[in-house]
Amino acid sequence: MRVRYKPWAEDYLKSHPEIVDMDGAHAGKISDWFEKEQPIYIEIGSGKGQFITTLAEQHPEINFISMEREKSVMVNVLQKVFDLGLTNIKLICNDAIELNEYFKDEEVSRIYLNFSDPWPKKRHAKRRLTYHTYLARYKQILKKDGEIHFKTDNRGLFAYSLESMSQFGMYFTKMNLNLHEEDIEENIVTEYEKKFSEKGSRIYRMEAKFHE
Repeated sequence: MRVRYKPWAEDYLKSHPEIVDMDGAHAGKISDWFEKEQPIYIEIGSGKGQFITTLAEQHPEINFISMEREKSVMVNVLQKVFDLGLTNIKLICNDAIELNEYFKDEEVSRIYLNFSDPWPKKRHAKRRLTYHTYLARYKQILKKDGEIHFKTDNRGLFAYSLESMSQFGMYFTKMNLNLHEEDIEENIVTEYEKKFSEKGSRIYRMEAKFHE
């Protein structure tokens, strides 16, 4: 995703510490940040936030975390939070490698990975969000029955993720090899997904859990 640099983004995000964590102020105490004690769902790499804010609007009984490292993109998520008047979503402007600094063990019920960077070159495999070191981080913060929901238009990344997760000791509870053809009613279409599905790209999706 090409990001248009917004020089004012950092100051804007910092001016709303009640919603945005820029410096780890809520690390280790995420649950206390929310008004209500509810299950926590995370989206890693939220882009402009269409998916996570729609989900938060539909499910006030869930607390949501949008994790996005690009400040110039995160401002779009924050604006959607304001536009929709959401109180059950918080934003963390940081990299997924810091997940375990923010969340306690077994604190999270679900993790969403939507259209993550595929890092197609073999030497960059360690950067893929389904590489085994990331899976280990997810396992640590997920509850025993927690889930990972994964969606991509990249066939190579999908195949890699299936193999990586299987080797790590995960199993799949749902799988869609052509999501839009199957017309899944509950699917929330991201900005990226809409763009590429309209061009005819196939969308792959799966849900996975860790074996205890």
